[in-house]
Amino acid sequence: MQLAGSCFCGAVRFTVETRTPYPYRRCYCARCRKTAGGTGAAANILAQASSLVLEGADALTEFAAPDTTRTRFCSRCGSALYLTIDAAPDFVYPFASAVDTLLPEPPERVHVFTAEAPTWARPPSGATDLAVERNTNESIEGWHRRHRLKE
Repeated sequence: MQLAGSCFCGAVRFTVETRTPYPYRRCYCARCRKTAGGTGAAANILAQASSLVLEGADALTEFAAPDTTRTRFCSRCGSALYLTIDAAPDFVYPFASAVDTLLPEPPERVHVFTAEAPTWARPPSGATDLAVERNTNESIEGWHRRHRLKE
């Protein structure tokens, strides 16, 4: 599936290919909350780095975290667009909030790093939601396979 995304001001646009388009994971860690500007981020779409096409790359800026995760933002409006991990150079992780393509609704949501959620940002607890204090061992591809959603 091809995804198209952009920043809020339109200075940066991208397309990328994914086989795992369900934005099921919500992270409540401090970095996701602060870079997303809210309660957390759904930075869980796995895409092929080789398929990434950027327009407006001159407006991109990067935050390189000590754990070798690199988050790309629009330098004009501050929108978080995608992240990469140095140890996984074949992949790019678009933020669901930056994707303009209609994404499918996941059959369950997984709330991770709930131990870091402040009291005002506690994750909802629905019948099909899973909440964990740290992270899960299940990969994005594994979650999609388990739900028979992988193309």
